[in-house]
Amino acid sequence: MAARTKARKRALDVLFEADQRGENVLEVLNSRLSESGRETPLPEYSAQIVRGVAERWLEINTLLSDAAAPDWTLQRMPAVDRAILRIGAWEILANAEVATSVAIDEAVELARDLSTDDSPSFVNGVLGTIARDAPALPSSTE
Repeated sequence: MAARTKARKRALDVLFEADQRGENVLEVLNSRLSESGRETPLPEYSAQIVRGVAERWLEINTLLSDAAAPDWTLQRMPAVDRAILRIGAWEILANAEVATSVAIDEAVELARDLSTDDSPSFVNGVLGTIARDAPALPSSTE
């Protein structure tokens, strides 16, 4: 498994954990960075993803809500799909180092491996809409 693929999976773990526990994403991230336990330390790209998603939380959630079908609110989506979509949206819109097609493909693969049978096509559709219609988000270094 490629390093960035592993990093995306670990970022998904942090986002999913925060969502399920109702905790602040950055607090969960900081906890994982300081106390990795028996796991290998969190890759730097995982931390970059989580920080990027947290920094653009409201913008990303708005874009996801707008791109999904009207009856699929963020709250109605499976938590793992929300996390996957947040990662994919951030990579598409705020990380120029990742090609849009790669971000979408990686998100679809995560959905295929970790979510429902319908999730890969749902994730593909939402991220495809975002890639087509949404403006890029300013990077945090600008």
